[in-house]
Amino acid sequence: MIKPFLSQIIYYLSISCALFFLFSCGNNSNSNRDHLVFRYNEHANINTLDPAFSRTLQDNSVCNQLFNGLVQLDNELNILPCIAKNWTVSDDGITYTFNLRNDVYFHKHKLFGKDSTRTVTAHDFKYSLNRLKDEKLAAPGSWVLNKVDGFRAINDTIFQISLNQPFPAFIGLLTMKYCSVVPKEIVQHYGSEFRSHPIGTGPFKFKRWEENIKLVFRRHENYFETDKNGNQLPYLEAVALTFLPDKQSEFLQFAQGNIDYLQSLDASYKDELLTADGKLRAKYSDAVDLIRGPYLNTEYLGFYLDSETPEIQSELIRKAINYGFDRKKMMVYLRNGVGNPANGGFIPKGLPGHDSSIGFSYQPEKAKRLVEQFKAENGIANPEITLVTSSNYLSFCEFIQRELEKTGLKINVDVMPEATLRSARSNGKVDMFRSSWVADYLDAENYLSIFYSKNFAPGGSNYFHYKSKLFDNLYNKAFTITDIENRKKLYTTMDSLAMDKAIMVPLFYDEVIRFTQKNVKGLGTNPINLLDLRYVRKD
Repeated sequence: MIKPFLSQIIYYLSISCALFFLFSCGNNSNSNRDHLVFRYNEHANINTLDPAFSRTLQDNSVCNQLFNGLVQLDNELNILPCIAKNWTVSDDGITYTFNLRNDVYFHKHKLFGKDSTRTVTAHDFKYSLNRLKDEKLAAPGSWVLNKVDGFRAINDTIFQISLNQPFPAFIGLLTMKYCSVVPKEIVQHYGSEFRSHPIGTGPFKFKRWEENIKLVFRRHENYFETDKNGNQLPYLEAVALTFLPDKQSEFLQFAQGNIDYLQSLDASYKDELLTADGKLRAKYSDAVDLIRGPYLNTEYLGFYLDSETPEIQSELIRKAINYGFDRKKMMVYLRNGVGNPANGGFIPKGLPGHDSSIGFSYQPEKAKRLVEQFKAENGIANPEITLVTSSNYLSFCEFIQRELEKTGLKINVDVMPEATLRSARSNGKVDMFRSSWVADYLDAENYLSIFYSKNFAPGGSNYFHYKSKLFDNLYNKAFTITDIENRKKLYTTMDSLAMDKAIMVPLFYDEVIRFTQKNVKGLGTNPINLLDLRYVRKD
């Protein structure tokens, strides 16, 4: 137990010294430039700095500082140009043609030769996306190109992507970090070690990574983006991450001013920071800013429909669970009002297709009648189900457990480590499980794919083993509809089909919540909770 603690102490000393020398050597006027360094802790740690393998939120947030793609999202989830200045789509929806900027430079590296850098060309995108598709690489992000037929670099600044069928959501897929541009010569030199020797085009460049201890980025001096006044981005000189795994320790570091940003709300300190209705407590108002915004994340309980357990097979019991607890009350007591009760379907608020009328409201008497009907029809006097969760969501599951006892249904709550639960859920080893679905891209098809019969787990994300011929037909039809309003109606219909069978229990639609020191400006939020430090300043 002593070694990790000492490592963290040594880290804080070393990073302080490093930043001192970084900004003060030979120039006393720079001796106090802490306002140019953004510091935060990533308790969940990171796995890679290679965008092709960037599958978690924390990996995406660090890769977002290092890499760019053809297109990007703003904080309102509009798809904007990035390295591509503009693009066109053929009338048949098959061919996407991108016109690239000619002033985007890779981070400096000796392998680039005399000038230590070079501009990005269409050939780099051809290499990067073909690398992502390469079965030998086995990148987890390869699925985003499943509908791609091929790539063409027409010249240095014109890049073309051909699909094998129309897919209106495709341009949104290209905003994902998986689709970032990487330089062939650097990737081939490092091989699998590119994960810890990243070279990209992003606003910051890699400086140092001691896994499980610290990560440091420096400002990319040749970054191509500017603010609305023509000032080059980013404003910061450096980003410094720590990896304290304990959230209470993370909060203590924030309270002491040692880190600039808290990126989540944990049960261990939520009541210390927030009032019951989600307001920042007065004692922190002079030192801390609270930022909140919508988050495309649906938290839910799922049922494995191929289970032999009668209670799981019963639509009566599944609906009783949906009707049997007060989601609003749950959010107030367990989340201090952060998040929205999921009384609609699976598609979260903020995405076209969400409809608050297709879900379940709190109707305890109806839940009791459904349980009684199940008992009468099945001859089971004491129905019960085991619900499996990770420790982070134990309080939610215990709340639901207590509420459903009032209906005559017994819920046993079993706790597993997150990785174990993930494996058990994928392999049909748990009857009822807690999970969440965060938007990978900005189209409700992303959410509805979880109900498609050809996506049965473990090969896909249909953990429920839900199968409906009508749903599958509508899902396939959606790919042929380019008009967003017509597609929205179809999405709502598909969501209502799944909800009508009560194959899951939506709990809440999450919110992004961020706490920053008072001197941090320009951070903001976005509905996919991606960290964007381009516009951040520290007074």
